[in-house]
Amino acid sequence: MAEVAPYGSWRSPIEPDVIAKGGRRLGFPALAADGAVWWLEGRAAEGGRSALMRRPAGGEPEEVTPPGANVRTRVHEYGGGAWKLLGPELVVYVDFADQRAYRLELGGEPVAITPEPEEPAGMRHADFELCPDGKTLFCVRELHGGDAEPRNEIVMLPLEGSKPAEVVAAGHDFYSSPRVSPDGLWLAFLCWDHPNMPWDETELWVTPVRDPGSARPLAAGKGESVFAPAWDRHDRLRFVSDRDGWWNLYRTVADFGAPDAAEDLPPVEQLSAERADLGHPQWLFGGSTHVELDDGSLVVVRTENATEQLYALHAGGGALRDLGLPFTSFGWPVLSVQGGKVAFAASSPRDAPAIVVLDVASGETETARTASDDTVEPGLLSEPRAIEFPSGDGDVAHAFYYPPTNADFVGPEGERPPLIVISHGGPTSHATPELSEEYLFWTSRGFGVADVNYRGSSGYGRAYRDKLQGTWGIVDTEDCVAAARFLAQTGEVDGKRLAIRGGSAGGYATLCALVFHDEFAAGASYYGVADAEALARDTHKFESRYLDGLIGPYPERADLYRERSPIHFVERIRAAVILFQGLEDEIVPPNQAETMVAAMKANGVPHAYLAFEGEQHGFRRSETQIRCLEAELYFYGKVLGFEPADDLQPVEIES
Repeated sequence: MAEVAPYGSWRSPIEPDVIAKGGRRLGFPALAADGAVWWLEGRAAEGGRSALMRRPAGGEPEEVTPPGANVRTRVHEYGGGAWKLLGPELVVYVDFADQRAYRLELGGEPVAITPEPEEPAGMRHADFELCPDGKTLFCVRELHGGDAEPRNEIVMLPLEGSKPAEVVAAGHDFYSSPRVSPDGLWLAFLCWDHPNMPWDETELWVTPVRDPGSARPLAAGKGESVFAPAWDRHDRLRFVSDRDGWWNLYRTVADFGAPDAAEDLPPVEQLSAERADLGHPQWLFGGSTHVELDDGSLVVVRTENATEQLYALHAGGGALRDLGLPFTSFGWPVLSVQGGKVAFAASSPRDAPAIVVLDVASGETETARTASDDTVEPGLLSEPRAIEFPSGDGDVAHAFYYPPTNADFVGPEGERPPLIVISHGGPTSHATPELSEEYLFWTSRGFGVADVNYRGSSGYGRAYRDKLQGTWGIVDTEDCVAAARFLAQTGEVDGKRLAIRGGSAGGYATLCALVFHDEFAAGASYYGVADAEALARDTHKFESRYLDGLIGPYPERADLYRERSPIHFVERIRAAVILFQGLEDEIVPPNQAETMVAAMKANGVPHAYLAFEGEQHGFRRSETQIRCLEAELYFYGKVLGFEPADDLQPVEIES
């Protein structure tokens, strides 16, 4: 018989240390010709270090990079594309410590192939591509120095590191995705300029490898976002574009021919016409949502209403076919192919994140690595369901609701559970239905969790994504409030015990909800934006003009920035707030949290503040993650009126 206990006070085996120490961040898989599968593995228990891993065919996982190596690039600050498999036993990778590129042969020692920068970590690299000659690499390089804005470009460098890199594309503010045709004659790449973000407007260019000065645009429509270019075996260029309102697949109808004979670029045909997205917002490098099998057909990640699934597409295009896999979340999608097999990292509401290899013909899957060696008891699995609800301007917004679930407990008759509304980061990204031990931490203790895909989220087409243009801090906040109100009105949760939490842009929505609305009793902001004006002035290059689209041009519309900055309206807060901040955060610097804390203290707002040495934007250390979860639970217990079953270190709540 299940024990009757107040919501929030249920005992749960999903402890903070299990989440932090037992978890591994898995991503960027690659299949080798010898059947081995490689991937990048982040380890919170080792200070957030990312190690390069390999599992040989029929063998066990093994670490490839030397102890202490941290495979991570800081290009665009968010990174991605920090390593590349060049052969069955050869890789190139970037070490976080110095941002240099290293060549590594299996069983050997890494050899630097880029020079020591004059400024520490001032020469950064990402998104590698090997030429068919096996001797030359292309990559994105970002140069830092002095007070000038960092310079981004595409460079070519010898794999042996025998001479300096040669610049092959420069002049635009940003570059990504250098991709070489199989015949080695053509290079394709993406570029874009301020104030655009890559999901707003990008251009696809091609250039002869031997004459990079002859680059020409292939796809450069106004307001068109191009993503993930890739060449097929016939030297045709395939890419994703949202020119029809959804990220669909396109391909040139023919190869490009010899550069000296190519007067005109080949025309482009549309391969898919889905009312779903086959691309993702390009926050990181190295994304790949489509790959070609040995029979010429394609495997793609298709996102409909923020649910991601794997589909197949005939070589000639047409309708997509669901491959029938249980996965609903592919994280930052990276597909790798060898013959008829595809490797990827994915999860579902019942399956923890894992590196998976799929044999497309047979439909059989093999798991190379899971995010945790422990399994979650079925009685603790909260099955999310998609909800739609009315919001501002007559619009409909979306969320996934995870009900409180613990087979050993039920709430008292007549009591409704507290709700935690989660506002995802980005803000241009989306939440997927998945098994998140962090969410289960809450649901197994008796909380409901609503993961909101507010207007502006990806995964619902271009029109929905563009609803955040000029309205950041308004419509995203409205949708978080509307989700809480909807669940309270339908009787799912207790309307007097509503909390909101989020990180980065989600932290901004959290603070806006607490300042400009009165629905929530508590809020938790993780490295959240409190001062939009300070963010516009202080943030890094990649996002330095992001707010032009989300709010308005700065400083011309400084009035809007002030109107939407919670830091100027702290006296309106009626809820209790807890803030978490990394002291080495260069995206949302700690002075934002510190100024917010000072204002709350001056205005008598109940609050708590936890700051962490050595943490940046997004906490990676297990001890930090443990402390945050415990502190947040303790905080909610005090504010929402329940006694957690856990033995928790107290948090000082001022005022």
